[in-house]
Amino acid sequence: MRAPEFSSNTLNAISKLLAKNPEYYTIWNYRRRVLQALFNREGAPPANLIASDLQFLVPLMVQYPKCYWIWNYRMWLLDQVKTHLELDQAVQFWKEEVGLVGKMLTRDERNFHGWDYRRHVILQLEELQQVSMVESEFEYTTKMIRKALQNFSALHYRSKLIPRLLSERNASNTDRRKLFDQELDMMQEALIDPFNQSAWFYHQYLMSTLDCAYPAADLIITDLLDSDRQRYLEQEIERIKEILEDYDDCKWIYQSLLQYHADFAAYVSTPKDEVGQWLSELQRLDPMRSKRWAHVQTILKL
Repeated sequence: MRAPEFSSNTLNAISKLLAKNPEYYTIWNYRRRVLQALFNREGAPPANLIASDLQFLVPLMVQYPKCYWIWNYRMWLLDQVKTHLELDQAVQFWKEEVGLVGKMLTRDERNFHGWDYRRHVILQLEELQQVSMVESEFEYTTKMIRKALQNFSALHYRSKLIPRLLSERNASNTDRRKLFDQELDMMQEALIDPFNQSAWFYHQYLMSTLDCAYPAADLIITDLLDSDRQRYLEQEIERIKEILEDYDDCKWIYQSLLQYHADFAAYVSTPKDEVGQWLSELQRLDPMRSKRWAHVQTILKL
């Protein structure tokens, strides 16, 4: 049996194969072995090899932006930077990667692979530089959400940044309430299109932080009183009802009203016939989940 050949020629042959079929994950694993062998040979500077391989991946990422194996391999390749290069070189590679993934997300702002990869890159840069990037990342999500209000990946990332942001700012209770109000207002802008499912999910995240059982470390407002919960719930339910006046055929409106009624019944009293009307409309608009809504009807005793 011939020993495997770990050479530049082998790497070139693998490149041709992957250009035709990047889903062939076994070949990506073999490419790792070839590259590691080349790292250990004299006359093959790791920085040049890594830079060349990163460049090889760019057109593949553009053509196949949702191929797991390309993203996984790129993450592995950049991890080699930390092992084989000096700190200043490593930081430069990772900084350039932020620029690249920014361009990728400009092309397809809702590519969840790209967003997941961006989080990985930012965490690595924070670790290498021992500096928080939460402020700039929070601003980045603001820009991307303003560009596309239905960007669920950006909204999800934002929800993960908020607790860190408030903690690192050492935010006062007043500052926390101000941010919470701003986030609710931003979702009102997004819900101009009530069929925007992503906006409803983010709105539900915000409202869930009002729950007494929400993890203390992730709270936005830390000094909530029952009167505050009631005020926010009444405010948001009233806002949603205003949307309902113009869009009585949107299931997300009724679903949110029902959820807030069920989750916060202790703070907000809603007439039973009104709740029943919401559920009837939801059953009409979403017949494929009829058993789910029948179960909700039983729970709510309607």
